Amino acid sequence: MSADQMPLWVAVVVVGLAVAGSALSLLGAIGLAQLKTFYERVHAPTLGATLGMALILAASIVWFTAAEGRFMPRELLIGLFLTVTTPVTLILLARAALFRDRTEKPPTPPED
Repeated sequence: MSADQMPLWVAVVVVGLAVAGSALSLLGAIGLAQLKTFYERVHAPTLGATLGMALILAASIVWFTAAEGRFMPRELLIGLFLTVTTPVTLILLARAALFRDRTEKPPTPPED
């Protein structure tokens, strides 16, 4: 089925999901630019990317399921891969930054 033959409700649902997912991804990017420290910055894009990705993949599932006339599970595999790898990347980056902060800063003397 081509795009001009797609029912209106499918187009509305796809556009709504894609715009909402894009807005969440943009919000994560703005958070990355606006927050001050690394530890604050690491959360905004991770959450924005995960939630935005889920909505954009939902839009893709709806579109291709309607276009092909059958369920298209390939987006579920993409979502599973990104959902697993994004938090793991966050944890590894945070641990590396914490290790760097602990080894590079001199210890502070105790206050009396």
